[in-house]
Amino acid sequence: MSVPTVLEKIITRKYQEVAQRRGRIGLDELERLAATADPVRGFARRLQEQVGNKQPAVIAEIKKASPSKGVLREEFVPAEIARSYEAGGATCLSVLTDIDFFQGADEYLQQARSACNLPVIRKDFMVDPYQVVEARALGADCILLIVAALTDEQMKELADVAAGHGLDVLVEVHDAAELERALCIEAPLLGINNRNLHTFELNLETTLDLLPRVPRDRVVVTESGILHRADVELMEINQVYAFLVGEAFMRAEQPGVELQRLFFPGRNRPRASGDPD
Repeated sequence: MSVPTVLEKIITRKYQEVAQRRGRIGLDELERLAATADPVRGFARRLQEQVGNKQPAVIAEIKKASPSKGVLREEFVPAEIARSYEAGGATCLSVLTDIDFFQGADEYLQQARSACNLPVIRKDFMVDPYQVVEARALGADCILLIVAALTDEQMKELADVAAGHGLDVLVEVHDAAELERALCIEAPLLGINNRNLHTFELNLETTLDLLPRVPRDRVVVTESGILHRADVELMEINQVYAFLVGEAFMRAEQPGVELQRLFFPGRNRPRASGDPD
């Protein structure tokens, strides 16, 4: 398994972070917090409903920064962004919680989820069951498993722990070899990332090339590189209706308005914060 250099660096740091967090809150205490968290909102179910109706199912991302682009949004208020996304027609939210590389925070997920009725995926680099329990304790409805960062045994263990806590799983792949490994996990959501983790180049053909290999019972979520209306139409022509989009929205003055412009151009513009009553 060839792990990209940047991803390898992130994963190394993630193991250190998990060890530090275990020292602050033990697994037993975390399990107690997870058991008393708000009920899950059905992340996969909402996506399946939209896709079943051949309507855009948008996972709108709340992300302050990235390792390659730096800070994407200076004025960063997760609760406001979440409300804007909900008004703009998002189906679900994705919230970055990684601190060191994406300037995320656990609190961002909690603030965003409390501000709306949308299900939320904890967007982080999962390497240990502790993080899965932690995700549920934070209120997450879904977790991300990046095939490039995990062994088959790790993926199965993390997916099993997620299922035991009522969490959905989005399994992310970048190429055909990773796709074959991902299909061993019984999860309905399959993310295809159009960004090459070795070169950081974007190519929407990645999703289209892998589509014929994906079983019909999986919901394909195309990730990265959806920047223009033509990109959305290209995917819809090829029967891909689920999208994870972050950068295009984060750089917009009103993220929810940009979401609607990109995916629902015929609808009335959603109210933006600051609009007069």
